[in-house]
Amino acid sequence: MRLKGKTCIVTGAGRGIGRAIAEAFVREGAYVVIAEKDPQTAKATQQSLGSQAGAFVLDVCDQESVDSLADYVRQTYEQLDVLVNNAGINVFHEPLDTSDAEWARCMSVDLEGVWRMCRAHLPLMLDRGGSIVNIASSHSFTIIPGTFPYPVAKHGLLGLTRALGIEYARKKVRVNAISPGYVETQLAVEYWEGFDDPAAARRKTYDMHPPGRICSPEEVAATAVFLAGDEAPFINAQNIVIDGGRSVLYHE
Repeated sequence: MRLKGKTCIVTGAGRGIGRAIAEAFVREGAYVVIAEKDPQTAKATQQSLGSQAGAFVLDVCDQESVDSLADYVRQTYEQLDVLVNNAGINVFHEPLDTSDAEWARCMSVDLEGVWRMCRAHLPLMLDRGGSIVNIASSHSFTIIPGTFPYPVAKHGLLGLTRALGIEYARKKVRVNAISPGYVETQLAVEYWEGFDDPAAARRKTYDMHPPGRICSPEEVAATAVFLAGDEAPFINAQNIVIDGGRSVLYHE
């Protein structure tokens, strides 16, 4: 029960990594707000977690929606201990093929959405301290051709993480990032199923990683629990990479 009594928000918690984090937090004794754009998945996740979870329909691109969530947490729980900014979207193009609309869509969710959430919810943490965990990506420090402008937003997210971590350290607010590589979510499965031989596509992805497999959502969640709790009081403005060592593997 490493998070017993803590109030936490997890954005994009309706499925995938976000849901795994919400489930892990509840197992560790936290009260969790499932902040999710899709009302159906928000409700389904909340129901599966029971009385320790609440659901809130959130659009991180809408400041009014973000502010309403902050009001809801303040009125319902009177405190906030942990904010996990997990909501994100993949926007992959070649740079010169990227429209203004696609650039704006990516930045609004993957970078500005995190800042909106931090700006609205930091005031709830400043009097008591807390932990902000931003779910970044291996795209935060590497570049894969054809994935523009996603890595631009994720590089910016690491800058935001570090800036806020330094700015509010003396207020006992820690801000860190987790950068997963490939994670076996439903999105990954759907990607493999788009090939003529899904099993071969899956195996090719596995073989890119030193352990011969990829990360599970639960492994990301375990790191989020560690950063959210009291076992990491001096870890701040850092980025923890979860990719099985792929980012340091020499490629011929």
